[in-house]
Amino acid sequence: MRIVLGLIIIGLAYLVFWPVEVEPVAWTPPDSPGFTGDFSENDALAAIDLVAFPAGEEGPEDIAVSPDGSVYTTSLSGALYRIDGDGPVKIDELGGRPLGLRTGPDGALYIADSFWGLMRWTGPGTLETLVSEIDGEPVVYANQLDVGQDGTVYFSNSSDRFDPETMGGTKPTSILTIWEQSDTGYVARRTPDGMTQKVAEGFVFTNGVALSPDEDYLLIAETGRARVHKLWLTGPNAGQREILLENLPGYPDNIEAQGDGTYWMAFASPRVPTEALMPYPFLRKVIWRLGPMVRPAPIHRGMMVQFDGDGTILRTLQDPDGRLGVTTGGKVVGDQFYVMTLDSPWFGRMKTADLR
Repeated sequence: MRIVLGLIIIGLAYLVFWPVEVEPVAWTPPDSPGFTGDFSENDALAAIDLVAFPAGEEGPEDIAVSPDGSVYTTSLSGALYRIDGDGPVKIDELGGRPLGLRTGPDGALYIADSFWGLMRWTGPGTLETLVSEIDGEPVVYANQLDVGQDGTVYFSNSSDRFDPETMGGTKPTSILTIWEQSDTGYVARRTPDGMTQKVAEGFVFTNGVALSPDEDYLLIAETGRARVHKLWLTGPNAGQREILLENLPGYPDNIEAQGDGTYWMAFASPRVPTEALMPYPFLRKVIWRLGPMVRPAPIHRGMMVQFDGDGTILRTLQDPDGRLGVTTGGKVVGDQFYVMTLDSPWFGRMKTADLR
């Protein structure tokens, strides 16, 4: 009996006192609206084709289109692929964990690498680092980016607390950051002369960023609070930001400017039931101590949302069966609509004529 009691005491002591990396911040989230109204359930992505990566490769997080129409993506292993015809063709090994991709006005490919920072690529073997630190502090978790017509690059840093290179990758690090609710995420700007500065701070897991057609504002996805901000870059409100979309039914990921004043944004997951524990930091620490089997995790239910600069929802495309996996972004390229994924061995592609 004493042995049993001793084990119980040891177990309780572990759950209460064992040190863990997470330091939860209390937050009371609004009740999720669920898949209703503008987000009503549909199966519009049921017709999408899954385009497989070569064996052993996965995680085509983002997509970029070059001036000649070539389409690029990357993989979890750090490879760069060009999407030709029926499937992706490897053209270089970048290393790191590249996430956001965008082609600049100079024709170069700009990359937000979650391990290394902001990178630039112009051909096989040319990868260079543009930004690895700001004001002497490392860029810990570069995520997505957009490039202006003058070559200015805006990029998100999801967290200053947790480094995905040392914390097991981007997926567990994103879960940890959102579970903690620390607001160390920011957006930075690098101008063509090499000057880099933070332009917006205080986000719980900063993610997608996208410039408006006139580049007078920047949209910013805050995954950990299920909302999208608008940061004014020019005009009388320059430097100010406002919430464009809030209390979304899912966690927003990449935002892709379509060039016509509309944007495609992915939900990485619907809002998870464990949000009910957000007001209770102590309980969240206990759950973290229990291990990966009981920690929160993304729910596979693909969803793409199209909206405009005023925050009007124009269309939602869903994959209720979760066939795609964790959806991270999407974009119309010519007559094709692409949907990218976090850690699946494929991405989705369908004819724009079949969108509904």
